[in-house]
Amino acid sequence: MFIGAIFLGRLADKIGRKKAFLINLGIYSIFTFCIALSPNVGFIILFRFLAGLGLGAQPALCDAYLSEIIPTAKRGKYIAWAYTLSFLSIPAEGFLARMLVPLTPLGIEGWRWMFMIGSIGALIVFLTAHLLPESPRWLATAGKWDEAAEVFKKLGGSKTQAEEFRAKASLTQRDAAQQDRQSRPIFQKKWMKNTIMLYIFQIFQTIGYYGFGTLSPLVLAQKGYNISHSLEYIALSFIGYPLGALLSVPLIEKIDRKWLVSASAFGMGVFGILFGMGTIASMIIVFGFIYTLCSNIFSNAFHVLQAEIFPTEIRATATGAAYSVSRLMSGLMPFILLPVLEHQGATTMFAIVALAMIIVILDISLLAPRTTGRSLEHIENAYDDAPPIRADGVEATK
Repeated sequence: MFIGAIFLGRLADKIGRKKAFLINLGIYSIFTFCIALSPNVGFIILFRFLAGLGLGAQPALCDAYLSEIIPTAKRGKYIAWAYTLSFLSIPAEGFLARMLVPLTPLGIEGWRWMFMIGSIGALIVFLTAHLLPESPRWLATAGKWDEAAEVFKKLGGSKTQAEEFRAKASLTQRDAAQQDRQSRPIFQKKWMKNTIMLYIFQIFQTIGYYGFGTLSPLVLAQKGYNISHSLEYIALSFIGYPLGALLSVPLIEKIDRKWLVSASAFGMGVFGILFGMGTIASMIIVFGFIYTLCSNIFSNAFHVLQAEIFPTEIRATATGAAYSVSRLMSGLMPFILLPVLEHQGATTMFAIVALAMIIVILDISLLAPRTTGRSLEHIENAYDDAPPIRADGVEATK
């Protein structure tokens, strides 16, 4: 996923969001099905690695694509709805695993069925994704004016809006005439603050958000619960994922993204420690549920935020590169947290998670820009030294 997020993320800025989406999904679907056919653990690791190439590039690409086709006033709300629907799969996966893993339907081991179901689901999406429009903002920056205008029309946009994007894209191309658009540095001075903020965020949010889902079964095993009870308790806790995502829908346009991320990160820190301290099943389920509830308010808010703070021509590259850091941290995380769990216990491990969330809160609070209710062009122009652009392409007076 680390490698895929870096290299395939750049691909979306070069060939378009829709084509990159289909390539990523095709890679994931094919090799996930191959996992189900693996004869031994070596092949599982190989095919999981190859599937991860496609999967790693997809979240940041989805954020970039959705942010570019949804109207400003509803951008956060609609993206939150998209993630809410997707997160319904998490508790469904938990209960499905609880049912299938101990069984061998049709003589095939339950864990193999889990991977086959995942790959078939991706295949269904792949076969229907051709109905999606290309991002009009990407088409405009690629110089495909007529196509961009046609997509704007289908999405309910006006001719004036299409001309505004065309004017902005023309000036962007003029500024980048001496260099390849995909090579434009995301560390240039104008975007340095946002880039640093997002890298710090992705390093430490991984510990909190992915730490729970990855390590909570091991926490319960350390507390003495067997695998069946652990899967059952985790599945009940995971109900918080879609409910948290749903709760973010009315909040994400009323509270600025940066403050919503900070508040939910605080909740993750508190209830993570309480989950680690839990000694009875009811406490474990309740605190795990509230933790996942907070974590998906957190997730929806930051997915919207990270795609809003870079211009169209480098949006997928910038968000993909930052997201790749989180994938690297996700791979390293068990080597960091498992020794703590084994030697110091779950409470200490979740105290480290809480510390990571404090760093996230400080990072977002101090460095992230306000984006709620602002158009992508308005956010981008705030970083420009040049005057804003009129619909006719003339630079207006500030």
